[in-house]
Amino acid sequence: MKEIIYNIIQLSLALFIAILILLQQKGSGLGQVFGGTGNVYATRRGLDKIFHYATIILTFLFFSFSLLRLVI
Repeated sequence: MKEIIYNIIQLSLALFIAILILLQQKGSGLGQVFGGTGNVYATRRGLDKIFHYATIILTFLFFSFSLLRLVI
């Protein structure tokens, strides 16, 4: 029973990480072709900043949980 709970937790963390990565903006992309700015560095603001920090936290939790499963 414990193993099933661990699998569900690890799978849900992996799915949340994938969703957060896909929701983040990719930068300018084709925006430069149509007159977008050519800035190399842009500060993260608003929801993009929240997604960035949430991705870091969830990745750390996923990595820690994976190491914990190896020990147990």
